[in-house]
Amino acid sequence: MNQVMLVALGGAIGSVARFKLSGLVLRYSLDWRFPFPTFTVNVLGCLIIGILAGFALKEGFISADMRVLLFTGLMGGFTTFSAFGLETMILLREGRIGIAAAYIVASVVVGLAMMWLGFALVKAAVQA
Repeated sequence: MNQVMLVALGGAIGSVARFKLSGLVLRYSLDWRFPFPTFTVNVLGCLIIGILAGFALKEGFISADMRVLLFTGLMGGFTTFSAFGLETMILLREGRIGIAAAYIVASVVVGLAMMWLGFALVKAAVQA
């Protein structure tokens, strides 16, 4: 099957799973101030991608097409935070601790800065 189709299929399944799980968690955490739906999806995504990566390390256990379907498609649709976690774990396992630390800090700080910039650009455009 075409890899683009595999990504699309996995992405659709992952996105629906994220939507359904977030809704379920939201129903039980409405009175909390903590964003449990997103937190739950992110940490569960990290667990799932960790399990999948463990299987992928075994030679021939997961085909190239299945990796595209599961990692890029399914988990990409479910949460990209899991990809961030996996990439960080790979850097740590390779002993590249400085790069892993820089990746963590840069992802959070630059990501939040870009979010602030996005809001500021919209605010400026609306006021213009």
